[in-house]
Amino acid sequence: MTELLQSTDFQKQLDYIFSIHLDDDIRSIDLQLVNVTELGTASQAGFRTPFSLHFLGPVSQQYLQQHTYQMLNETLGRLDIFIVPLGLDAEAGRMRYEAIFT
Repeated sequence: MTELLQSTDFQKQLDYIFSIHLDDDIRSIDLQLVNVTELGTASQAGFRTPFSLHFLGPVSQQYLQQHTYQMLNETLGRLDIFIVPLGLDAEAGRMRYEAIFT
C-alpha cells in the first residue's frame, strides 16, 4: 500500500503518532511525524513526487535500528516503512528518524 501514498497523505498526519510494536508485541515505540518534505518532481508521468518523512521518538537506551517496521497510524492504518535513525535532536531531546519515498 505504501507505493500508492503521496506526501499529501502524510501531511494530513503531521504531529500524529505512528506506533511500532516490537518483538512479541509486548513493547511498542511511538514516533511522532514532525515533517514532510517533497524532494523534487516526479521522474516519469504517473509516478509520485519523492518525499521524506521525519519522526521524533523517545530517547532510551535502545533506539530503533535502520529497518523496515510495521507502523500503525489511526488514519492510514498499518504501513511497512523503512526508517533510518538520524541521531539525537538536542533541541527536542528526542531521537530523530527519517523515511524516504521515491
